[in-house]
Amino acid sequence: MALGKVASRPDDRQKVNIPCSRERRARVAERVAELKSEMALAELRQARERSQEELARTLKVKQPAVAKLEKRADMYVSNLRRYIEGLGGSLEITATFPEGRVTITNFSDLGPAAPERRRRKKAA
Repeated sequence: MALGKVASRPDDRQKVNIPCSRERRARVAERVAELKSEMALAELRQARERSQEELARTLKVKQPAVAKLEKRADMYVSNLRRYIEGLGGSLEITATFPEGRVTITNFSDLGPAAPERRRRKKAA
């Protein structure tokens, strides 16, 4: 196949095996794990192969509420916990210090979170 030409048939494609050291493989694996451990909410939902519509049905809210939550930088812990649980996970909050990590347990005492409600404007 000529350079610059795109493979048009499966027969034209070849796997390229690039030899690399164990150290390089370890660094690559570590970086992949690091990238997987840091995700925005929308990326997490996509990694869990869920659409906003599916998650909205699980959370008993409308799809725009899920989209809004995914864009927020500040939210209630209870709403974040519901979102994570809707994806099949559980939320743990951990504080990191130079001496080590501490899991914060205050939030485990919270009961089931109530669905996010719209705030109504008061009549003037």
